[in-house]
Amino acid sequence: MTASESSGSVVRRILLGSQLRRLRESRGITREAAGYSIRASESKISRMELGRVSFKARDIEDLLTLYGVTDDTERDSLLGLAREANVAGWWHSYGDVLPGWFQTYIGLEGAASLIRIYEVQFVHGLLQTEAYAHAVVARGMPGAAQAEIDRRVALRLERQKVLVSERAPRFHAVLDEAALRRPYGDRAVMRDQLKHLIEVSEQPNVTLQVMPFSFGGHAGESGAFTMLRFPESDLSDIVYLEQLTSALYLDKREEVAQYERVMARLHHDSPGPEESRDLLRGLLQLT
Repeated sequence: MTASESSGSVVRRILLGSQLRRLRESRGITREAAGYSIRASESKISRMELGRVSFKARDIEDLLTLYGVTDDTERDSLLGLAREANVAGWWHSYGDVLPGWFQTYIGLEGAASLIRIYEVQFVHGLLQTEAYAHAVVARGMPGAAQAEIDRRVALRLERQKVLVSERAPRFHAVLDEAALRRPYGDRAVMRDQLKHLIEVSEQPNVTLQVMPFSFGGHAGESGAFTMLRFPESDLSDIVYLEQLTSALYLDKREEVAQYERVMARLHHDSPGPEESRDLLRGLLQLT
C-alpha cells in the first residue's frame, strides 16, 4: 500500500460521511433516529458524518436501508468506499507520540492536491530541517524523554516526503519574517534552515513567500492557518487551525471563503518568490 493510498483513506472517510449525511437529511431523518437504527448514539452518527471514525459494514448497510437506498450498485459503491476508508495510514505506527486529532490532518495533508499555509511562530513542519525540527519539538516539550522527541522528529521528516512524492501537491507557503528570525537551536541550525528554505523554494511544486516586517500590519492577523484542496471535486476545501490540545477543521463555504480572502491578500502583499529568496539570503548573511 502506498502513502497516497493510506492518505486517501481519510478523504474517503470524509466523502462517505458527507454522503451519509446528505442521504439522512434528504429523508428528513434525525441523527438520533439514525443512531437508534444502528444501536448507537446521536454523537456516533455525528462523528461518522464528519469522517472521524472508522465504519462497520453492518452499520452502513443498516443506515442505507433506513435511508431508502435499495439499488445494489449504489449500495455496493458506498460499502466499497467504507472498506477503503478503513485502511490504516502509515502514520498509525507513530500512534505512541501522535495525538488522535492530528492523525486526521496527516491523512488530509497527504491526500491534498494543493496545500497553502501561513506561519508566524516558526518554519512550517514540511519545510523544517532535522536539527531545526528537533529544536522546535524539544522547546515545545520541556522535560520530554529523548526517545519521544526523536520519534516526533522522525514523524515530521516522514511527512515531508509528500513534497517529493510521485503525486506531490502544489505547496504555497507564506512565512512571516518573525518565523525566520526567531532562533531555534544555535546559529548553525538557523543557517542550515535558511539554506534549506532557499533550496526547497526552487522545487517546481513549491512557492515560498516571506511577509517582511517592513510591510507592517497585514491580513494574517488571526495567526497561522492551513488550507487544503483535494482532487476529488465533491470534497470541499478545508481550513485547518491547530490549537494546543486539539484542532479545528472548517469546511463551511462561508468560513472557508473568509480564509481564502486572507490567503489571497497575503499572496498579493508579500514579495514574490524571487524577492523572498533575496530576503532569505539577506537573513542568512546576518545569521
